[in-house]
Amino acid sequence: MEPITMEHILSSRPKQECILVEVEYVLNDIRMMLYNIDEWAKPTAVQKNMVLILDDPYIISEPYGVVLVLGPWNYPLQLALAPFVGAITAGNTVVLKPSELSPATSGLLANLIPKYLDQDCYHVFPGGAEEAQALLKLKFDYIFYTGSTTVGKLVYEAATKHLTPVTLELGGNPTYIADDANLEVTAKRMMWGKMLNAGQTCIAPDYILTSAATRDRLVAVIADTLKSFYGDIDPINSPDFGRIVSNKHVA
Repeated sequence: MEPITMEHILSSRPKQECILVEVEYVLNDIRMMLYNIDEWAKPTAVQKNMVLILDDPYIISEPYGVVLVLGPWNYPLQLALAPFVGAITAGNTVVLKPSELSPATSGLLANLIPKYLDQDCYHVFPGGAEEAQALLKLKFDYIFYTGSTTVGKLVYEAATKHLTPVTLELGGNPTYIADDANLEVTAKRMMWGKMLNAGQTCIAPDYILTSAATRDRLVAVIADTLKSFYGDIDPINSPDFGRIVSNKHVA
């Protein structure tokens, strides 16, 4: 099998977009963690009362323990490594389950992470839905999941059996546009958020709330905005428009 490289990952998405929202995002997270970790790890003094007047009370932050990170397919590098980095910074050990729907990135993580990190502390667990379900039957001390509401409910249900705290990042966002809004500026900002990563972003606008009069004007402005982004050709043929990994996820 040919080794998986970063070029394989970049080949199916606009290169600039991939570097911006995947690679640089994770690098900036790492820089932030390194810059702040000493301050975050310091004991935090707390206010005294009469009972503790002779004491020096403080709070020491401690790791949760073993953390499970379930990575999604839409941002297979960013949303796998961002919680992974944060969990390591907080002193936890981590089991990372990357998405099987983005096999190039999953393979890259499975190949590279064991080369640089101790597998007894940081382990990559490739596989599909069956493997994810098997992991969720185990007791973890914290779980990160990004994805659909349907699967999020299953993750939350599994976590409650062990009283495991979770962080769920799910989607579904309205956009309200007032009648006096600058529609040209609004359309550019809104379409950038919606078209980035082919719309597969948790904070992408899913539907618009506005008046009928503004709606009619907005539709025309959005059409012009998309042409300025991708040209007059069909966006599916534009090298600047992302791709979705499977027919199932297009619907």
